[in-house]
Amino acid sequence: MNESTYGLQSWIDRLNQSDLPALAAVVQDLQRLTEQETASVQQLADVLLRDAALTSKVLRVGNSSYYNPSQETIKTISRAIVMIGFDNVRLISLSVSLIDGLLDRAPRQQLQELLARSFHAAVQARNISGYVLSKHEEEVFIAALLHHVGELAFWGCGGEQADRLGDLLDRGEPDFDKQVEQLLGTSFRQLNLGLIKSWNIGELASLAHGTASLRDPGVRSVSLGVRIGAAALNGWECEAMQALVKELAEFTGILEDDAMQQILASADEAVDVAATFGASRLCKLIPSTDPEQLRLQHEQRLASQLQPDLVLLQQAMQDLAMMASSRGDVALMLETLLKGLHQGAGLERVMLCVLADQQTTFRVKCAVGEGSEAWRAGFVLPADPARRADIFSYVLRQREALWMGVPASYNLEELVTSAIRQRLGRGMFFIAPLLAGGREIGVLYADGRTTGRALKHEQFVAFQRFVQLAGRCLEALTRRS
Repeated sequence: MNESTYGLQSWIDRLNQSDLPALAAVVQDLQRLTEQETASVQQLADVLLRDAALTSKVLRVGNSSYYNPSQETIKTISRAIVMIGFDNVRLISLSVSLIDGLLDRAPRQQLQELLARSFHAAVQARNISGYVLSKHEEEVFIAALLHHVGELAFWGCGGEQADRLGDLLDRGEPDFDKQVEQLLGTSFRQLNLGLIKSWNIGELASLAHGTASLRDPGVRSVSLGVRIGAAALNGWECEAMQALVKELAEFTGILEDDAMQQILASADEAVDVAATFGASRLCKLIPSTDPEQLRLQHEQRLASQLQPDLVLLQQAMQDLAMMASSRGDVALMLETLLKGLHQGAGLERVMLCVLADQQTTFRVKCAVGEGSEAWRAGFVLPADPARRADIFSYVLRQREALWMGVPASYNLEELVTSAIRQRLGRGMFFIAPLLAGGREIGVLYADGRTTGRALKHEQFVAFQRFVQLAGRCLEALTRRS
C-alpha cells in the first residue's frame, strides 16, 4: 500500500478503495434507505443480513436493557425493527459497523479517544435535539457520531503517516493543524467533510461543518453536542463548558442549572451506550461525572500538562542569540521564539500580534497552543498607541513587559477591554512590545488559560528574555536589509 498519500481526493480514494470499503458500503446503504420514504422493514433487514456478524451484534444490542427495557426476546432483524423501531435499528447498525470497522484492528490511542468523544457528542446532540425537534433525533445522533469520520478513518487506517503524526501529537508539537496539512496535504476538517460527502451520509452531517446553518435546530444540536464532547475533556467546570451551558440553556429554554444536569446525565448515558454497542474500552475515555473519578481525572490531567523544558528553553535562547549576530530569517526566528516560550518556558498559549493595515490594527502573525487556531482566523484589534485605549496599545507605547492579573498591574485592569476578554478569556497573562530597535513591530502575548494554572515568576523572566532576544534579531535583520 502506498504510505505517502497526499491531498484530499487521494485520501478519500485510499480510504474508500483499500481500507474501509465494508464500512463505507454499510453507511451508504443505510443512508439510501433513510432517503426513501417508502423504505420497508424487509429492505433494512436485507442490508443487515448480508453480514452475519453485523446481524448478530445488532440483535444483541437490540436485546439490551437500554433499547429493550421490556426484555421481550428479539430473535430476528424484522422483529427488532418492529420492537425498537426502524430508526433505532439503523442507528445501532451504523454505530456497530463504525466500531467494528475501526476498533477490530490494533487501534491507536488517538483513534480510541476520538471515537469515545464522538459517542459522547452523539448522545449529547440527540438529547439536546429532543428539546427542539419532534423527530429526526436519530439523524442528529448519526451526524454527531460521524462528525469526525475522516479523522477517525485516518487514525484507523493511516498507516505510517498516522504513526508519524501521532508522534508529533505526543511531543506536543506547536501548530498541530499545520503539521497535519503538511503531512496529509489536507486538513482534518476537509477530510471529515470530504468523506461525509463521499459516503453520502446526509445533508445534516454536511451542514454541521459550517456555521451558516446554525439557525437550523438539527444543525445547532449537532454543533452543541460536538463542542460539549470536546470541552468536557478539560473538565466540567472549564470556561468553555460554562459558555456551552449558557448557550444550551438559551437554545432549549431551560435554566442553566438544568442545562448542566442535562449535560452530565447525557455523559453518563454515553458510557452506557458505548458499553451496549460492545465498545467497553471507550467507556473510561468518556469524562466521568462521579466526584471521585473527577478528582482522579483532574490529577491525571495535571500530570500530563505542558511542563517547562529547561534544556529546550536554553537551546532556543542560544539559537536566537546566534541569529542576532549572524544571517537568519524571520520565519526561523519566529518558530524558535514560539517554541522556546511554549515548550521551553511551558506557556500554554503564545501569540504574536503585528501592526498591520498601515499600523491601524493588531493582527495575529503566529500563535501556538490549544485553541490558538481561532486567533489566527479572526483576532483583529484596533491599534491606538497615542490614546492607550487598551492593554495592547498601552504596552507598545510604554515599551515595557507586563504581568497582568497580579497586584502590581491591578491599576491597568481597565485596559483589558471587554473585546480582549471575549477573545482571550479571563485570568493572568504576560504581554510585551516587540521592537526592532526603535521600530514598533507588534505585541507578544502568553497565558496559561488551557488549564487555568497560575503563571510563575521564572516564566515571566524567561518571557522578558525571549522578547529582548527577538528584538535583537529583528533589529539585526532590519540593518542587513
